[in-house]
Amino acid sequence: MLRNHFKIAWRNLINNKAYSAINIFGLAVGLATCLLITLYVFDELSYDKHHESANRLYRVATATKQENWAATAAPTAWGLKNDFPEVEQVTRLLKMPNMEKMLLKYGHNHEQKHFFETNGYYVDSTFFELFTYNFKYGNPKNAINQPNTLVLSESLSNKLFGDENPIGKVINLGLPFGDFNYTVKGVFRESHKSHIDAHFFLSMRNGDVGNWVDQQNNWATNNIFYAYVKLSAGANALSFEQKLPAFLNRHGAADLRALGVSKSLFLQPVTDIYLKSDLDNELMSGGSTTYLYVFGSIAVFLLLIACINFMNLSTARSEKRAKEVGIRKAMGAFKTSLIGQFLGESLLMSILALCFALAFMQLILPVFNDLTKKDLSVFQNPTFLGWIVAITLLTGLLAGFYPAFYLSSFKPIAVLKGRLITTISATALRKGLVVFQFTVSIVLILGAIVIWQQLSFVQNQNLGFTKTQQLVIPLQSSQATGNYTTLKNELLKNPQVVSAASGSTYPGLEASDDLLFYAEGKSVHEAVDINFATVENDYLETLGFKLLYGRAFSKNFTADSTSIILNEVAVNQLGYDAKTAVGKSIYFDWQNVRHPMQIVGVVRNFNFQSLHQTIKPYGLTTTIGDKHRYFIANVHTKEYTKLLATIEKSWKKVNPDTPFSYSFLDQDFQRNYEKEQRTSSIVLYFTLIAIVIACLGLFGLVAFSAEQRTKEIGVRKVLGASVVNIVALLSKDFLQLILVAILIATPIAWYGMTQWLHDFAYKVDIEWWVFALAGLLALGTALLTVSFQSIKAALMNPVTSLRSD
Repeated sequence: MLRNHFKIAWRNLINNKAYSAINIFGLAVGLATCLLITLYVFDELSYDKHHESANRLYRVATATKQENWAATAAPTAWGLKNDFPEVEQVTRLLKMPNMEKMLLKYGHNHEQKHFFETNGYYVDSTFFELFTYNFKYGNPKNAINQPNTLVLSESLSNKLFGDENPIGKVINLGLPFGDFNYTVKGVFRESHKSHIDAHFFLSMRNGDVGNWVDQQNNWATNNIFYAYVKLSAGANALSFEQKLPAFLNRHGAADLRALGVSKSLFLQPVTDIYLKSDLDNELMSGGSTTYLYVFGSIAVFLLLIACINFMNLSTARSEKRAKEVGIRKAMGAFKTSLIGQFLGESLLMSILALCFALAFMQLILPVFNDLTKKDLSVFQNPTFLGWIVAITLLTGLLAGFYPAFYLSSFKPIAVLKGRLITTISATALRKGLVVFQFTVSIVLILGAIVIWQQLSFVQNQNLGFTKTQQLVIPLQSSQATGNYTTLKNELLKNPQVVSAASGSTYPGLEASDDLLFYAEGKSVHEAVDINFATVENDYLETLGFKLLYGRAFSKNFTADSTSIILNEVAVNQLGYDAKTAVGKSIYFDWQNVRHPMQIVGVVRNFNFQSLHQTIKPYGLTTTIGDKHRYFIANVHTKEYTKLLATIEKSWKKVNPDTPFSYSFLDQDFQRNYEKEQRTSSIVLYFTLIAIVIACLGLFGLVAFSAEQRTKEIGVRKVLGASVVNIVALLSKDFLQLILVAILIATPIAWYGMTQWLHDFAYKVDIEWWVFALAGLLALGTALLTVSFQSIKAALMNPVTSLRSD
């Protein structure tokens, strides 16, 4: 029986090549897209699932009235270990502010390898007791338990040592305040995904920051330590979290009161951090459950659109299969047998489509990986192979379910006498499915347009400073910071370098330095949390900040060591008027001592961070921190390659032992929108795919409609109907369906994009013309699709179509 079903299915497929090609191609594209998105979703859901005690691991994060951030004060983790028996183990991870890159050096003289490396973290010796890493060399149990030891990723180890086992080798770590030796104690494979996207781990007991770490006993300040706890088996996380307020009050009340702040602690399951956490100072830009739902929905809808093509074309061709059904029923075939036959045909098409889909995936995967910044492989996950089979079978059954029941329901007497009448319900369903296809396509078109608008808006928004033609050079070694003045003087000799300055940070980087300032006549309990950058005198001029009142920093004013320049938001929140704030004092308390600072200037509000956030209070000082972390040069040239070569030559002359590294401020700032840019590109590609699949089905439907009305078209032409009349006749019904789809899609898209824009503090308005443009694009695409077949039918010689009559 199965063999017979297969033979009939294959014969039908071969005898109806155009119909089969449309169905198989549509299903293949739908399957390929669906499987690609499924692969992406699998990867996103895999973060931190591999740890042996994953369900018992939690991060302790901090909440205040103003904001929540991912790190906390240094004593928190070990305080929890000492106070609570349900805490089996703790560890801390430290990401030093404004040290995004560290200089690694190995070897001597001309054989020395030296380069800047990102994603290096200091960790406690207990780190690998909580987090599971697959070690290629070394033992995780003792890999980081000695001072000045480090563990490398396999890729970084290969970069430094090739295939050699590096255990015991010494690497020199170049930092802005000195060079320090570390011994390699382990190499881990990058076989699993984690929110801790580390390239290397350094022992927190060391000769560089170790003494400073040991001195961090304050429970209110320096909230830059990421604290992780491993609860004992059977411990209740919710009950444990409810004990945290009393714990913090017990240990930190005095420190918090002295600083005039209040904060609380809360737990985050480690397995949720990558997708569900969006706090300040995250270790890396995470994923988004919202985007997973969006992409998952797109995958389902694209597959449905492809299945709908199969349903519509199968039911539209019902007249051609009716006599076959009638004869088989008259000869005793049961309805269940016919349903099995038609489902078998759809499954065969689905399996054939899978073969093409896998080929498409192999071709598309490099582009998709580049788009999503991933390294996905079709056969990397055995579980995914099961999903391929399941999705393929589901597609075949879904596509063939309705046609199978519809075609098998024909009455043999009626069809054999030629009295098959297409039911109103079948026609209505077919039209409804076309409307559904184009509704999905139009929603995607509208989404793509609004996302593009918002990204264009954030790229072109006036941020309150000059972001173009700003060259940024990190000063991340002691040699570079020590020779800063020499470098600056050398580069300013170049007429293309208009101005230059240094700072502890620059716009686009996450603000990590902040203090609580309060105005004259107020106390620390009325303080305002103000982020700040420590800068050189020419910083304002170089970056083009707009000074509204007062003056910039200058070497002619020796009192600038206690001066501060504030933005308008900071001045207003402190209770001053921007016009009269210059000359007023503000204060911050440190170690129970009040420190005054004088406001010498007020600058126009600026977006130091991305447009996801509102403008926060910000200040610029010259002495609180290290101002020689980043060198910023305002350059004017059309030949950047030549200028960069000149600057690199000057750099090597001044800093021969430090590699030259640079970036441009506008590109750095744009990285804040990488997630949205990826989403925009993915949605755009999927929109095009949805339109192609929908139009493919429309093309097939119009072709069959024209075939069914061949004689009618011939008669109309004989009676004088023009080509335009015939095209209008065949196109009218389909274009009406597209108009209905536009009406349905408009409110759905408006609601969806309004929700998406909530993530931005500054955003575009969704205007009426966006909906008009999306509707016209869909209508125009459909019209082109319909017109091609309609014109072909209208140009047919009526003698040919009427010859049999």
